[in-house]
Amino acid sequence: MEKSILKTIEERRSVFPAQYNKEPITKGEILQILEAANWAPTHKKTEPWRFKVLQGPSQEKLGLFLAETFKNESPTFSEFKYNKLKENPKKAGAIIAICFQRDEQERIPEWEEVAATAMAVQNMWLVAHEMKIGAYWSSPKLIQHTKKFFSLAENETCLGFFYLGKYDDELTPGDRNSTIEDKTEWM
Repeated sequence: MEKSILKTIEERRSVFPAQYNKEPITKGEILQILEAANWAPTHKKTEPWRFKVLQGPSQEKLGLFLAETFKNESPTFSEFKYNKLKENPKKAGAIIAICFQRDEQERIPEWEEVAATAMAVQNMWLVAHEMKIGAYWSSPKLIQHTKKFFSLAENETCLGFFYLGKYDDELTPGDRNSTIEDKTEWM
């Protein structure tokens, strides 16, 4: 029996780099995940989402960049955090930098383009989950320094990193702090 979209949404979890196995993610799998992103809702069809795919040596370079930037920019240095920033990118099967390109004509508010990009990421996450590829959206403070790492277009902003990796363990069931009834007012 085919799984419902609601069931997929309920079962989707963040899967972190420490949980990934060594099984590679193919370019075809990444393209399928990105294709899902391209079908996100977008006001005025601005399609603001932009992605930069990192695999292999570029992941190692990203880890080194993040660790060294942390070392140079943080008022309090932590060897643990330095090593985590350096090593986590290498644990992933792929990393997709999540960016958005602001509409040049600014026909819609910027928050709508950020929201459309977030919806694109949700589409990616759901498809990755159905493919048994774990994912995690990381948005470290260091994201503000990514213009030094990526060639970003004018009005392009990086919002975070979408870590991807295959995993073996069962995911824990989810829960919510309150019901939807507690968050809804009928008028």
